[in-house]
Amino acid sequence: MVITFESREDLVSTIGIGARPVGRVSPPVTAATVLLGVLALAMSIAGTAVAVPRIGAELGASGAPLQWVVAGYNLTFAAFTLVCGSLADLFGRRRVFVLGASLFTAAALLSAVANGIWLLDAARLLAGVGAAGMMAAGGAILAATFDGAARTRAFAGMGTMAGVGIAIGPSLSGWAVGAFGWRGTFGAYVVAGLVVLAGSLFAPESRADERPRVDRAGALTFIAGLAALMFGIMQGPEHGWGSVPVLAALVAGAVLLAVFGAVERRGDRPVLDLTLVRNVPFMGWCLGTLATSVGFLGVLVFLPTYLQGVNGASTGEAGLLMLMLTAPVLVVPPLGGQLAAKGVSGRALMTGALAMVAAGNAWLMVLHPGIGAVALLGPLLLIGVGMGLSFGITDGQAMGLVERDRAGMAAGFLNTVRGTAEALVIALFGAVLVSLLRASTGSARAAARITAGEIGPTERAAFTDAWQVALGGVAVITALCAVAVCVMLRLSRN
Repeated sequence: MVITFESREDLVSTIGIGARPVGRVSPPVTAATVLLGVLALAMSIAGTAVAVPRIGAELGASGAPLQWVVAGYNLTFAAFTLVCGSLADLFGRRRVFVLGASLFTAAALLSAVANGIWLLDAARLLAGVGAAGMMAAGGAILAATFDGAARTRAFAGMGTMAGVGIAIGPSLSGWAVGAFGWRGTFGAYVVAGLVVLAGSLFAPESRADERPRVDRAGALTFIAGLAALMFGIMQGPEHGWGSVPVLAALVAGAVLLAVFGAVERRGDRPVLDLTLVRNVPFMGWCLGTLATSVGFLGVLVFLPTYLQGVNGASTGEAGLLMLMLTAPVLVVPPLGGQLAAKGVSGRALMTGALAMVAAGNAWLMVLHPGIGAVALLGPLLLIGVGMGLSFGITDGQAMGLVERDRAGMAAGFLNTVRGTAEALVIALFGAVLVSLLRASTGSARAAARITAGEIGPTERAAFTDAWQVALGGVAVITALCAVAVCVMLRLSRN
């Protein structure tokens, strides 16, 4: 069911002061437009990893420059999502959504025609900014357009589309890369972006009743600090962790994030309310969502390269194999929500989810050259089910621990933790693989080439060994986080 408006006055009363319909407002078209945008940006996160070996081979890229194709998108998406919601409230939700969709579409076009890795990296950074604008403003548009049960269904659809994008992104992108090349996959995002821009003509414009003040100092220090930290992490394996540029980037990142914390504690209207840190159970849920990202994303982003480089799988085959990991993220979240609604302890569910992710990573240490789908099914399914269970319960349980008038800030905090963790995990997992390979091969160039998927017959064992060490480390970290989360959530009533 959708809301119909008999007059402009009805529309304004529903979406708030400052609403200005652009052309003919259509709630169904508005919902479809936002959901398509969410699907496209989620697929761009999950699907691009499958194309990395092909991109590296054609553009002659490896190591950190190639990793930025995936990590750069996640970096800017995570960093700018934090501020795009405030910008949408200030300048107009539809306006920011259109700007985000325009940037995403232009970046996809630039990616499709890029003739060098640095141009592609720049395009992907721009795409992440656009995706952040679409996601933050899209949610605000749905909240302004729908009410009651219709609003609940709209946001459920938003979550479903994000899950669908993650679930089918690797397999669909693998098929597209095999059929049309990696440039064709970015061309598909151009088409999707143009459709989103056309649909945005039917969305209402709205702003916050009270125009918010943008926390410029907080936003700038957060974005710069996260970028510097990721740059140092990704360059460390190639240039040496003790090199001046790497140390400078890591120190600068740490200092800027510390400044960000100080700015947010003293600000009247911070972009991120750090007083939530004192809410131990809430922080337990934040740690839980961070830990599941640690256990899920390294496998999601880097396993397709192993399957193609070591096992000789095609992009389509690698994408299909990844469905064993991603499909549960689509189907399991509703089950988690139903269990919580029936009275199953949120603490037990989250601890169990983390235990499954930890066990799945430990089980995946059976990874070896020539491993087949049957051997991969158990560990990948276990990781995916744990991630899906976490998706289904985290937001609802965490929001229940915060006062209603702080729910928006709490949601922003939780999503910032989740997005930042995703960006950093991609950088860290890749850095660990390259560092281990550099130690075993004695060559930074060889390590970068192997992680890009250019693997000789004698190098498969070294790559496998690096994977097994990385997976073991992830399993231990996730298991320790499971214990910590269990203790922190014990202080809540969930």
